[in-house]
Amino acid sequence: MNLLRKKSIAELVRGTEGNCLRKTLGATDLVLLGIGCIIGTGIFVLTGVAAAKYAGPGIMLSFVLSGLACAFAAIAYSELASMVPVTGGAYTFAYVAMGEVVSFMVGWALICEYTIGSAAIAAGWSGYMVGLLKSAGIVLPTAWTAVPADGGILNVPSILITAILTFLLILGTRESATLNKILVFIKLGCIAFFLFLATPHIDPLNWQPFLPYGWGGVATGAAIVFFAYIGFDTVATAAEECKNPNRDIPIGIVGSLVVATILYIAVAAVLTGVVPYSALNNSEPVAYALRAIGMNFGSALVALGAICGITTVLLVFMYGQSRVFLAMARDGMIPQSLVKIHPQYGTPHIITIIAGGVVSVLSGLLPINIIAELCNMGTLFAFVLVSLGVWVLRRTQPDMPRPFRCPAVGVVVPLAVLLCSYLIVNLPLRTVLFFGGWQIIGMVVYFMYSRKNSTLASKPVGISLKE
Repeated sequence: MNLLRKKSIAELVRGTEGNCLRKTLGATDLVLLGIGCIIGTGIFVLTGVAAAKYAGPGIMLSFVLSGLACAFAAIAYSELASMVPVTGGAYTFAYVAMGEVVSFMVGWALICEYTIGSAAIAAGWSGYMVGLLKSAGIVLPTAWTAVPADGGILNVPSILITAILTFLLILGTRESATLNKILVFIKLGCIAFFLFLATPHIDPLNWQPFLPYGWGGVATGAAIVFFAYIGFDTVATAAEECKNPNRDIPIGIVGSLVVATILYIAVAAVLTGVVPYSALNNSEPVAYALRAIGMNFGSALVALGAICGITTVLLVFMYGQSRVFLAMARDGMIPQSLVKIHPQYGTPHIITIIAGGVVSVLSGLLPINIIAELCNMGTLFAFVLVSLGVWVLRRTQPDMPRPFRCPAVGVVVPLAVLLCSYLIVNLPLRTVLFFGGWQIIGMVVYFMYSRKNSTLASKPVGISLKE
């Protein structure tokens, strides 16, 4: 069946002819793109919940552990991204390194990550916006701000923000990147404002005991807060739209991850130092901490920063989602009729509209309770395979040009695989089972449609695909 047939880089580049994306992004754009996706719900919501339920003040170590897992995977990503400057990210890398069926599994995992994740983020944005309006005296009816399972009819705010960002993504990558820059600077300013106001109120006694749930709690917390780091891999999906991908993609991936890790640890330390960790199990822990020390104005400002942060995360998630769909459509994994680049805007408008529509339906009608874990599972799965792909290509194609080389590959790759696998083991069992079911559905799609319609299907078995 030739399930492990591979594409060469030359074939991937040739596959973009006639529907190539415009090169509009530089290194700064990519760093801010990564920060825009990484710093959002994780820092404004997940930090407090993970501290209260899993790790206590040890949440700082949870962020260090997750950050290390991401750092090793990021270095591996950087090597492959510099080698394969085509949209698709981990899906495309797997196609080159490990073959078609593996790349489909990675792409299918990314569809789960980006689509369900986008729906959850849109719902989170709605909750923050409704809360902010309520604090200003504007109360919106529950019927139009909640899903049916929560007593409403339709979550209209989540649908509206999804529609607005979908339209913006159709207008162009440059326009989307400009909005992302503005919102990133606003939310970074709000985080700095929180640290400035709250740091003087730290009580070291709130850090005792430091590990109330033991090391196991830190590990579980790391698996949960890993959701906070999802985003730097989205930078790799922008390779085709980057002016100098060989240099700028590694800078964007590593730079955004470093900035985010420092900020996460700082916020976690201040948050658990200002109020007892047990009081942080709520939907707005950062704003709650400021209210607890009498900074009500600061609380409102942080809520505004949270909305900006969540908006950028949703924007970048939907961007990455459309690029993975585009790459899979080019390869025949999904109908190639979806590969249409808008003649004026230079964006994949059909796929973007379809993806936005699916996210709108999910966020507007369905309750999604285990989104963070599901997104984590899909991302960790992709990280493991991408890291292995670096090692495979070093063995099978040692002479291939590598503008950025992963240092100490014999150490970095095993550590990336082990740490990511360790985090997978610490995810809830229901999450692993759901993801297994999702992959089974994917295999049905692959064998019934994708394998026969792949652009490599017409190539005779036994002929080398290397060029």
